[in-house]
Amino acid sequence: MKTKINISGMHCASCASNIEKNLLKLPKLKKVSVNFSTGEAAIEGTETFAEIKKQIEKLGYKVGEKENLENEKKLLFITGLLALPIFLFSMIFKNVLYREWLVFLLTTPIQFIVGARFYKGAWIGIKSKFANMDSLVAIGTSAAYFFSVGVLLKIFSGEIFFETSALLIFFLLLGKYLEKRTLQKTNEAIKKLMEVEAKEALILRGQDEVKIPVEELKEGDLIMVKPGEKVAVDGTIIRGESTVDESMVTGESIPVEKTVGGKVIGGTINTFGSFVFRAEKIGKETFLSQIIEFVQKAQSAKAPTQKLADKISSIFVPIIIMLSLLVTGIWFFIIGAPFFQALSFGIAVLVVSCPCALGLATPTAIMVGTGLGAGKGILIKGGEALQKAVGIKTIIFDKTGTLTKGEPEVVGVMPTTEFLISNFKFLNKSQLSNSQILLLLAASVEQKSEHPLARAIVEKAKGEGLALGEIEGFKAIGGIGVAGKIREIGEIGVGKTDKSNDFIENWRDKGATVIEVKLKDKKSKEYQILGFIAAADILKENAKSAIEKLKERGLKTVMITGDDRTTAMSIAKDLGIQEVVAGVLPEGKARAIEELRNKGSAFAPPNRRASARQRKIAFVGDGINDAPALTTADLGIAMGSGTDVARETGDIVLIKGDPLDVLRAINLAQATFNKVKFNFLWAFIYNLLGIPVAAGLFSGLGIVLKPEYAGLMMAFSSISVVANSLLLKKLDLDKV
Repeated sequence: MKTKINISGMHCASCASNIEKNLLKLPKLKKVSVNFSTGEAAIEGTETFAEIKKQIEKLGYKVGEKENLENEKKLLFITGLLALPIFLFSMIFKNVLYREWLVFLLTTPIQFIVGARFYKGAWIGIKSKFANMDSLVAIGTSAAYFFSVGVLLKIFSGEIFFETSALLIFFLLLGKYLEKRTLQKTNEAIKKLMEVEAKEALILRGQDEVKIPVEELKEGDLIMVKPGEKVAVDGTIIRGESTVDESMVTGESIPVEKTVGGKVIGGTINTFGSFVFRAEKIGKETFLSQIIEFVQKAQSAKAPTQKLADKISSIFVPIIIMLSLLVTGIWFFIIGAPFFQALSFGIAVLVVSCPCALGLATPTAIMVGTGLGAGKGILIKGGEALQKAVGIKTIIFDKTGTLTKGEPEVVGVMPTTEFLISNFKFLNKSQLSNSQILLLLAASVEQKSEHPLARAIVEKAKGEGLALGEIEGFKAIGGIGVAGKIREIGEIGVGKTDKSNDFIENWRDKGATVIEVKLKDKKSKEYQILGFIAAADILKENAKSAIEKLKERGLKTVMITGDDRTTAMSIAKDLGIQEVVAGVLPEGKARAIEELRNKGSAFAPPNRRASARQRKIAFVGDGINDAPALTTADLGIAMGSGTDVARETGDIVLIKGDPLDVLRAINLAQATFNKVKFNFLWAFIYNLLGIPVAAGLFSGLGIVLKPEYAGLMMAFSSISVVANSLLLKKLDLDKV
C-alpha cells in the first residue's frame, strides 16, 4: 500500500529526517520519504493510518493538515507589534523610566507564547535523542532571555539584551513566513494541472442532456462537448468533429483536429465544433490524473544529493551546539570578555549555523524543474532521474516509433509502362494522373482491409481527394494480398511483389515495403501489373533536427534496430547518425546497450575508447520490448506515444513523442542539477563565512554580528535558495 500524508509543524530538513527515522521503526512500513518543502510524507507498507498518525503526533507534528499561511501572517503581525517598541527602547529611547522592566514585559510573551513552538520542538528532539533547528533557537533565545532576567533581578552584573531574544524570534518568524510563501510558488505546476481538470460534464441520457459533476461519470457514458468547453475525461469520439487545444496537458501549442474514432484527453479544451465521445478512462485512470500523480511522486522522491543534505543536517546541529559553547567559553574564560558579550557571540553562532538552506537546496530546485517539465510535456521521475541525466555522453535511439512514426506511409507510386492506365476511359474523365489512378484503384480495394499498409494507401488516396470506388467480392489471399472487383474495371489485386526494378530496389534499400497493383484479364484470367506502390515507416518531423542538435551538444547518437544493416544505414544516413546496431531482436536490445557501454564507440581505436564512467548511456524507446533496455541504460527515456509498460519503465517520459524533447529533457535535467549544485555551494559558503563572523573573529575590525541579525541572515539564506530555484521557470529548454 502506498499513501501520502500531509504533515504540518516541520521547521527544517532535520524535522523531516526525524519523522522518517521514527516512522521506519514501525515494522510494517517498508519505505518512508518525508519532504520538508512540500510538507508531505510518501509512505509504503501495510501499517494502519491510525498507527502512522500516532507515531507522527507523538513527535509533536500534526497529520492531515496543510500549513496555514494566514495564521502565520497574523502571528507575525502580533510579534512585530511587540518587537517594535522593544527595538526602540533598546536602541534609541534608552532613558525612558522603567525601560528595562517595560522591555522585560514585552519580551516575555514573545519568548514563551510565540516561542513556544521552539521549546516544543526542542523537547521532542530531546525525547527522540535528536537535535534540530528548534534546539538551536530554544537554547539561544533562552540564554539571552534568562541572562537578562538575572541582570534585571541583580542576581549577577552585566547588560540586559532582551532585544536579542525578541528580535531573533521575530526575524525567524518573518524568514519562515517568507520562505513558505516562496515555497508555494515552487509547487505551482501541480496547482495548474489540477486547475485544468474539468468540474462538470454534459452527458446524454436518451434525448436529454444532463449536466453532472465529473466525479459521478461512469465508463461508457456518452458526453457532449460544445465549443469552448473542457473535455471531462478520456475517451473516443463517436459523433461529430472539432479542433481541440491540448496545450495544457501535452505542451503542444497547435490545436489538434479530431474526428470520429479520435481519442480525446480530459482537461483539454474544445475550440471549434461540437462532438459526442464515449468515456473510457475516469477518475485516477485519466491521462491528466496520471500526469499529476507522476509529478507528485517526482517531487516527493529524494535525490541522492538530498539524502546527503539530510545526513549532514542531522550531525551538523549537535556540532554547532558544541561549537557555540566553545566560542562562549573562549570569549569569557580565555579572552576575558564580559559574560553577556561572550554569550552574545555563542548565540550568534547557534543561530547563523542553522542548516535550513542546506535542506532546501535540492527539493526546491527539483520541484521547480519537474513542474516546468510537466508543463512542456516532459515528465521526470524525481531527483534521482534528474541526477542520472547529468553526464550522459551517448544516446541510443530505438528506430521504430521513436525516430520514425511507427506507422507506414506511402512514399512512392510508379505506374508501369507495360500497361497504360490512361486506357481506362471511365477513370480518365476525372483528369487524374496515372499515379493517382493507380493509387485510387489500390485504395478502393484496400479500404476493406485492416492491414497497416492498407490503411497507409487509403489515407494517401483520401489525402489527395480521390473518391474511392465501390468493391464487390472482396477477398484476402493469405500471405499474398487482397483482391476485389470494381464495376466497369474488373478485379484488382494488391499484394507483395517478387519483381525487381530500379524503383523497387531503391525503396527496398531504404527500408520500404513495395507492393504491386494488378488487373485480372477477363479472357486469360491472368493478372497484369498496373504499377507499384512503396510504403515505409517515415521519419518523425523533428527527428533529423534532434540528432543535429544533440551532436552540437557533443552527444554521441546511436540507432538500434531490427532492420538489416543496409536498410538501417540508409535511414541513419538520412538522420546523420554514424553508429548503427542493426539486426537486433527485441530481447537483444539490453545486451546491445551493455556491449556499447563496455566497448565504447565502435569507431574509436581501443586506446582512445572512453572509460565506463565516461560512457553514461541514455536509451530512448517506446514499446513493450523496449522495457528491458530502458532499465539497463543509465537513463531510460520513454516516448509517451508508446505503450504503458515503456512509460512506466522510463526515468523520463516524453508525452508528445517529439525527438527534440530528448534534448530538452537533457537540458532541463542539466539546468536543474546546476541549480542544486549552486544552492549547495551557496548554503556551505554562507555557513563557512557566517560562523567565523558570528564567533567574533573579526570583532577587532569592528565587524560584529548580533544574534538577531544572525537570525535575519539565516532567513535570507533560505529565501535566496528558494528564489534561485524559481529562476528555473525562465529557462528556455531549446537554448540551454
